[in-house]
Amino acid sequence: MEHPFGTIKRTMDAGYCLTKGKGNVSGEFALTFLAYNMKRVINILGVGNLLKAFA
Repeated sequence: MEHPFGTIKRTMDAGYCLTKGKGNVSGEFALTFLAYNMKRVINILGVGNLLKAFA
């Protein structure tokens, strides 16, 4: 289960928070994990299949 955290920390350069406060940090990490998950979906399905799924 630690693989996503290592990937986010190293390849997405998100090893620290840019904001302060629990709400702001929560929002920052929500966006970071959304970007990570979208990147995974694109790598698994491919752009063409992803666009078909959205249509």
